[in-house]
Amino acid sequence: MHAKDVLVDAYGRIQEEVHAVVEGLSADELNARLDGEANSITWLVWHLTRVQDDHIADASGLKQLWLAQDWADRFGLNLPRRDTGYGHTASKVAKVRVDSGELLLGYHDAVHEQTLDFLRELDDDELDRVVDESWSPPVTLGVRLVSVLSDDLQHVGQAAFVRGILRAR
Repeated sequence: MHAKDVLVDAYGRIQEEVHAVVEGLSADELNARLDGEANSITWLVWHLTRVQDDHIADASGLKQLWLAQDWADRFGLNLPRRDTGYGHTASKVAKVRVDSGELLLGYHDAVHEQTLDFLRELDDDELDRVVDESWSPPVTLGVRLVSVLSDDLQHVGQAAFVRGILRAR
């Protein structure tokens, strides 16, 4: 098995979990926050997808789908167009809302497909390519892909936790 095959499988698990969290929830449930400082399911899924879109586009030389396919306009958030949610305050988290899960899943699925297209074409040697020299040591493509994977799995797990609490109420 090649490293790219492991990555394709792992990123597929993110998509499966995103669908499991979002499907069947109302807009009120998706946008609900357990308290004034908590992240909503909407924010968590939007953020993990934005980070994946941003980081994979940067590492692959592709365009962010958020901008290239007008997802920013479709969401209509009152945030800067390149915002990924990193460092959001509670008031910024509150701005990330949807009318249904279809928008979240549509964006996530588009980013997922672009990610898989990139991963399937990877050569194992490319994983050693430096993609970010602002860190010490510099970040390789392999490290970046695992970092995004880890971040996304943590956030979808948080979203599943919020879903469980909301459904238990």
